[in-house]
Order: sequence, then C-alpha cells, then structure tokens
Amino acid sequence: MTINKLTASFGKLEGKSLELNEGLNVICAPNESGKSTWCAFIRAMLYGVDSSERQKTGYLPDKLRYAPWSGAAMQGEMELSAGGKDITITRTTKLKSAPMREFSAVYTGTNVPVDGLDGSNAGEALTGASKEVFRRSAFVEQGSIAFTGSPELEKRINAIVSTGDEGCSFSEADTQLRVWLRSRRYNTRGKLPELEKRMTETKNRLAELDTAAAESERLTEQLEQGRETCKKLEEAVAEKRKTIRREALLKLHDIRSEITAASDAHEAAAQKRDGCRAALSGSLLGNRAPQEAEPEVKADIAKSLELKAASEIKSNPTLPVVLIVLALALIAAAAFALPASFRLYGFIAGGVLLVLAGVLYAKLIRARSEAHDAGRQRKLLLSKYKVADELGVKACFDEYMRLYDEFTAADEDEKRTARALSRIRLSQEAAEARALQDLDFSAGDNEAAQLKRELSAVQRNCDLLSARISEIKGRIETLGDPLVLGSELKNMESLHETMQAEFDAIALAVETLREADADIQSRFSPELGRLAAQYMSVVTGGRYESILINRDFTARTRLAGDVVPRETEYLSAGTLDLMYLAVRLAVCTLALPEDASCPLILDDTLVNLDAERTAQAMKLLSEIAKQRQVILFTCKEV
Repeated sequence: MTINKLTASFGKLEGKSLELNEGLNVICAPNESGKSTWCAFIRAMLYGVDSSERQKTGYLPDKLRYAPWSGAAMQGEMELSAGGKDITITRTTKLKSAPMREFSAVYTGTNVPVDGLDGSNAGEALTGASKEVFRRSAFVEQGSIAFTGSPELEKRINAIVSTGDEGCSFSEADTQLRVWLRSRRYNTRGKLPELEKRMTETKNRLAELDTAAAESERLTEQLEQGRETCKKLEEAVAEKRKTIRREALLKLHDIRSEITAASDAHEAAAQKRDGCRAALSGSLLGNRAPQEAEPEVKADIAKSLELKAASEIKSNPTLPVVLIVLALALIAAAAFALPASFRLYGFIAGGVLLVLAGVLYAKLIRARSEAHDAGRQRKLLLSKYKVADELGVKACFDEYMRLYDEFTAADEDEKRTARALSRIRLSQEAAEARALQDLDFSAGDNEAAQLKRELSAVQRNCDLLSARISEIKGRIETLGDPLVLGSELKNMESLHETMQAEFDAIALAVETLREADADIQSRFSPELGRLAAQYMSVVTGGRYESILINRDFTARTRLAGDVVPRETEYLSAGTLDLMYLAVRLAVCTLALPEDASCPLILDDTLVNLDAERTAQAMKLLSEIAKQRQVILFTCKEV
C-alpha cells in the first residue's frame, strides 16, 4: 500500500493537502506546523476516530484534540494505491458526537465503490495490520518510540515462530484464562469462594435448623410437663383455698361468738355501773370521792356537836337581880338612912352595883342569843343531811359509803368487761387479719399462697417456654425448608465439584500455556532481537552488536566486546530511541505482511540522534523504503 495524497480538515489543518510518493518521503517542517497532526490524520483515515474515548486528567481524546480549529466538521480524503489499484477513501462527519463516522471508498476517478471495504475494516484491509499492531509497529508517534506489546501483535509474532495461526496470543489467552481463573477464585473472591460461602451458610442453616428443631422439641416437652404441673397445682390451689376459707370462717365464727358474750357482759356491767352512779349521785353526798366527802362529814359532825354544846349553855339571871336589889337598897339607904357624910359613898356603891348588874344582865342576854344562834346553825347543818342529830349524819355517811362501794365495784366490773371486750375485739382483728392473710393467695404465707406462687412461677416459665418456642419456630421458618436447603446443598456441592474441576483444569492450562509461551519466547525473541541488532549495528557502525527482547517487549542492548548487556536506564536518549527504532523496524519486518507493504510513519523519530547516526539512520530508512513506503516527519534537516 502506498499513500499518494492527503486532504484534511483536521485540527489545525484547514483544507490542507499533502502529496506523497513511493519510497522514502521526508517532510521537514518547524515545530507547530502540523507534522503530528498529519500523522494522526493518516491513522484516523485508516482506522477512524474512536468516539467512545472520554477526556481524563492529562489525556485528551482525538475527537477533541483534533477537532478543526475553525469549528468546521472533521473530515478528510486519502488517495492511495493498493493491490495495483488506485483507491480514494473519504471520511466525513454527520453527527458531532461521531466524528469521521461516515465512510466511503471508491476507485479513484470513478464513483465505483470498493467491495468489502468499510469504515470498520479499511485500515486492516489496506495495511494488513490491525489498529493496535499498526500503532506498535509501523506508526511511530512523537515521544512514543518506546515499544509496548499487544495481544494482536503477539499473535502476529507467534504466527511467525509457530503455527502461522494469527488467532493465538499468549497474553490474550493467559489474560482470558486468568480472568476465568479469577472469576472462579481470587483470594476470597470469585465464584468458588462465593459458592463455598453459600455452602457454608447453607450447612450452618441446616445445622441451626437441626439444633433449633431439637431445642424446640425439648422445650415443647418441657412446656407440656409445665402445663401438666400447672393443672395439678391449680387443682391443689383450688382445694387448699376451700379448706383455708372453711377454717377461716370457723375461726371468725368462734371469735364473733366470744365477742357477743363479752359485749353482753360489758353492757350489763355498764348498766349496773350507771345504776350505781345514779344512786350515788342521788345520795346526799353526791358522787364525790370518799377522800373528799369523809373529811367534810367529820367536820360537819364535829361542828354540829360544837353547836349543840353551845346551844345547851344555861344562863342564870339571879345574880343580876340580886345586884339590882342590893344597888337599890344602898341607894335608898344613902338617901334615907345614911348620914350625909356617907350618903355619897352609898350612892356611888349603889351606882356601881347597878352598872355591874347591867353588865351581867347584858352578858346574860348575849349568852341566850348565842345559844339560840348555835341551835339554829346546828339545825341548818343537820338539815343538809336531812337528819335530826349527829347519828343521822353518821348513818347518812355510812349509806353513802355503801353506795360508793357498790358503784366502785360496778365500775371496776364495767372496766374489766370493757378490757375483756377490747381484748376479744383485738383478738378478732388479729383473727380477721390472719384470716385475710390466710385468704391472701398471692402474697401470704399459707400453703395455698405458696402453691399459688409456685403455680405462678411455673406459668411464667411456661410463658417463657412458649415465647422461646415461637421464636425458634419463627427462626425455623426464616431459615427455610430443610428439604429444600438439603437439595440446594447437594446441587451446590455438585456445582462446586464441577467448578473446582474447572478451576484445576484452568490452572493447569495456565501453567501449560506458560511453559508453551516460554518455549515460543525462546524462539521469537532471538529472531526479533537478531534483526533489531542488525538494524542498530548498521546505524551505529557496529558499536552495538545485540539486542535482547523480553516477552513484554522491553529490551536491553550490548556493546561489541561487552559481556553483560546494558539496561535502558544506562543508555543516552539518542541510543535509547535508536534501539527502540531498531526493534520497531524488526517488528515491521517480521509482523507486517509483505504483500500489503504497510507504510512506515515516523514522527520526529530521529530528533535525539546526532548527525552521524542520523545519516546512518536515513541510509537504513532508504533501504527499507525499497520494500515499503516510509513517511518521515522531522523538524531538522536530514
């Protein structure tokens, strides 16, 4: 295949054209003149623009990077020669989201379409290489000369060194096998661990079901025993309650009879006491205490006797009469009989006797009055007791003492019966409290209460057992049907056996494939390295004599005369670019079909080479250009 002409509306290229020839084409242009854009345009015309790529940090997809700066639609035309015929392919944009999706291929100068050529297969059909193989061999972008492998390139190389079948790729097969392997087991992930986890969960569920069923059966048996015990205890409680009620009623009946008798006795005693109190109150001394009445009575008797004595004092009127007569006689004598010298003395003596008689008579009158008053006071004092003399007062006091003693005895009897009634009532209260306690079948200490508490405890235990059984049954329902789980477990075990066999087979295939790849690598790496070394030796004038290439297409090179090859880290930028260019040229020679003669596109590949090596490289490219078209974009004169 040879590219003849390019016309592009692509990135900064606005309707620009580029004409090319067979052999070596060197396009020398300064930086930012569109060299890399032309390279990308060639790739886009052959393989299209991937519209599925998305912009990422540090990466801009082609659909955005090469959108025409003018805002026009991305499009282009390529005139080429392939298989002895001139073909013109065109790519245009109908939808902005699908740039250069519209494709046409006609024979140049006609409107006759090329059969079998469309937008999806044009690149591979014309170059003989897929897009990945093309990018890793004949298409060398600026700054991307370092070589990387791909499954499709690997297929090509495997075909060269083995069967010729391009459908085989170790990395692709190894990747697929490992995908299958990891899909089955990758550490704790994959189908096998998931299946094993499900199997373990199912086994655990079955074991839990067995345990739950056994526990449910055991608890159900305990529940039945508890219910039977409850039934017996209920009967015992009912019977014991009847007995306790009967005994309590008998006790209460007896104590009530005692209370009735004691109440009657107390009422009789109270009536007698009240009668005695009334009799005592009706006595002359009233209901005073003897300690208070006796001194008064004794004082009254003594007073009465004193008054009696005073009233019985006799007054003699003779002496005053005699004295009066004598006084009158003296006065008469003095007046009539005595001499005048003694007459005064007679009158004085008579007067004295008259005064003395008057005094005595006055005393007599006062004594009689006092006796009369004493008698009157005595009568008044005795009238208090309604008696005539002191003996009556004594009899009245004796009667009072008799009534008082009767009252005291009746009062003591009332108090005694009251105390007895109170004691019996307290006994009744205690008996009623005991009866209530005996009839308290919940918190009491009687046998019925004890049985009731025992019954409550058994009932609570039955409730707990019932709740636990319900919980276990709910858990059993949640866990599922054991028959279904058992069937699922058998199916999973069978599937696990199959998947484990597949895993073992895939693991064996991976190991076998690795051994086969090692054998293939031992054949393709030397051939690829030998050819690359030839190219590098030509450019360096024989300075580097060998290149060693690994499976991942990393390479090392050895100077002529050296024993140990050098890692790429020890090479200069120019030598490193030259080594990878040699590898790419070797890959093009080995991997690309000779009949298609895929063009070699180089974008500033020789920028790091010195003048001497650049000249040698150009000679090498000239030789290669004899077999395939070489298009070199460069910013320096070569």
